[in-house]
Amino acid sequence: MNLFTPVTLGDLQLANRVVMAPLTRLRADASGVPGDLIVEHYAQRASIGMIVTEGTYPSAESRAYPGQPGIATKAQADGWQRVTDAVHAKGGLIVMQLMHGGRVSHTEITGTDRIVAPSAIAINGEAHTPNGKAPFPVPHALTSAELADVRDEFVAAAKRAVAAGLDGVEVHGANGYLLHEFLSPVSNQRDDEYGGSPENRARFVIEVTTAIADAVGAGRVGIRLSPMHNIQDVLELDRGDVTATYDALIDGIAPLGLAYLSVLHSEPAGELVQDIRSRFDGKIIVNSGFGQVTTREEALALVEDAHADAVAVGRLAIANPDLVERWQEQHPENEPNAATFYGSGPEGYVDYPRLSA
Repeated sequence: MNLFTPVTLGDLQLANRVVMAPLTRLRADASGVPGDLIVEHYAQRASIGMIVTEGTYPSAESRAYPGQPGIATKAQADGWQRVTDAVHAKGGLIVMQLMHGGRVSHTEITGTDRIVAPSAIAINGEAHTPNGKAPFPVPHALTSAELADVRDEFVAAAKRAVAAGLDGVEVHGANGYLLHEFLSPVSNQRDDEYGGSPENRARFVIEVTTAIADAVGAGRVGIRLSPMHNIQDVLELDRGDVTATYDALIDGIAPLGLAYLSVLHSEPAGELVQDIRSRFDGKIIVNSGFGQVTTREEALALVEDAHADAVAVGRLAIANPDLVERWQEQHPENEPNAATFYGSGPEGYVDYPRLSA
């Protein structure tokens, strides 16, 4: 097999093994509705084997950023229907990443009266609110009854996504957001059934993933993890604890028969990721992460050396809407411009040239 051959991930049939990584771009309107720009952006990239959308919030309380799209309202779902129609019209495949920001937010962003997390521990740093930078607030520690509500919000969002034409959903269990916050003993200092031991810290992620799989079918559900990424104060520094925590998590979700597991790690071919993969015993997408640009050579090698079934690509998918064609024919690549990654306009979003131009 090679990077340009088809692959089946559960119910998802990919034409090639290049996956567009979920990329926060902040181009939705103030109400979290995806508009014309977002439609065009994803449609331009339909030749990538599978698009994973930017992290999309399931409820107002879960919104992490101004300009982030949601899937909590009918207007938001209608906006996503336009996106999926455009991608499908070009023969593409698109799944939605469902993301609860947890404590990575501010009430000026959510419009709610609180920010929530596993424990009442604030991030050391500042949130970018519509009114400027502000210290991250101390979050409300969710009660076990409230956790059931959060789980149900994820499930309702997954149903809305599928009804809006998304081919599947990806559970965001990475990068320091709510589900990842439960996995770390630094951000999760609970003393109930959701905290303490590695098994307890993995429990909520398992419950959410199981509920979503039950609701929309496991064959169209993936999950993204980033063990030892150590971002946004979600620290996983003890290798033994990390192994125990992710073993418990994988043991809880492996029997579900999910479409795929996506792992973000700087060493995707290394022991940690490959041990997780063998335990999962299903299809895996790898992504070498924020530390470096995923090159054509790396992506080819990861698949050809059987370290992954597909490779998620971030920055080069931003800069090259026709990335697969460029890689397959070994054409030069556009360089991504980091200064335009985040913003509200078309620059650096829909204006990267195609080869045909």
